[in-house]
Amino acid sequence: MTVTLDEPRSSSTGGSDFGPLARKVRAAGLLDRRRGYYAWAIGTNLAATAAVWTAIGVFSASWWVVLLAVPLALLTARTGFLGHDAGHRQIAASHRVNRWLGLLMGNLMLGMGYGWWNHKHNRHHANPNHVGKDPDVGEGILAWTQEQAARHNGRGARWFARHQAKLFFPLLLGEGVNLKVSTALDLRRLPMRDRLLEGSLVLVHLIAFFGLAFTLLSPGKAVVLILIQQGLFGVHLGSAFAPNHKGMEMPGDDVRWDHLRRQVLTSRNVRGGVVTDWMLGGLNYQIEHHLFPSVPRSNLRKLQPMVREHCEAVGLPYAEASLVASYRQSLGHLHEVAEVLR
Repeated sequence: MTVTLDEPRSSSTGGSDFGPLARKVRAAGLLDRRRGYYAWAIGTNLAATAAVWTAIGVFSASWWVVLLAVPLALLTARTGFLGHDAGHRQIAASHRVNRWLGLLMGNLMLGMGYGWWNHKHNRHHANPNHVGKDPDVGEGILAWTQEQAARHNGRGARWFARHQAKLFFPLLLGEGVNLKVSTALDLRRLPMRDRLLEGSLVLVHLIAFFGLAFTLLSPGKAVVLILIQQGLFGVHLGSAFAPNHKGMEMPGDDVRWDHLRRQVLTSRNVRGGVVTDWMLGGLNYQIEHHLFPSVPRSNLRKLQPMVREHCEAVGLPYAEASLVASYRQSLGHLHEVAEVLR
């Protein structure tokens, strides 16, 4: 269900409604880095990933070994979430350290380009859900507006658009591969030095990943394990991002919102506890993350009451739903925009 606001408000003092909240958050120390938390998170993720690959080698004689693709996919998504945090400079105070962490976790461990992701993701944060400015709702295989759906040409494309809500999660099975392909295509945009660095790290990832799989396992088992791991990784990562903005307000070019309204009205939180926090990598606090993208993930739960209270004080709706309800709203939006084709 789309959240609407008839008329953007400014604060009664004539300034931004975001300023008082930002000062309160800074005074509470929630913008401070949590190096201990991230050292633990990165260290345990690396150790667990190494343990799973070790187990793959130990149990390589049995076909049951392919089930280890499930924890491997979960850990791969954890790596992606950590790379996302590095991209937002949540981990270290230094831009250079965050960049290297992003390169190591993105390019080297995932085969996903840090440069490509940052370029795309920063544009999304600057103008969330804004068609023409946010690449996450740009023209593509999925239609996010009725205008986009109407432009789908050809019987196959129009059939897909009509059924896109049902096909959304199956489509995510290929997201892991899509991230690597998008990275490769984006290398041409980068300066030569960055192109060589990022491309080399992705190449090392591919050699190491496929080398480990085909060295430890027979060709058949290796192929099955890779397909399961990549498919589940794509579904898991896509499922973490899917509930955040779809079905929320999509501002047009004539809308002039301040930072607070631009981020709050286009974002949706997902209710849950520590399991939800872990599974969604902190992206369930989407409103807080969009308002303060550099706040460390472990501080988002503490930040939430401040943001909710501030939104209530200035008269802004604060969208929050269960995980199932958020998926229902997101898929409902995909279904509604394709109505023009039915």
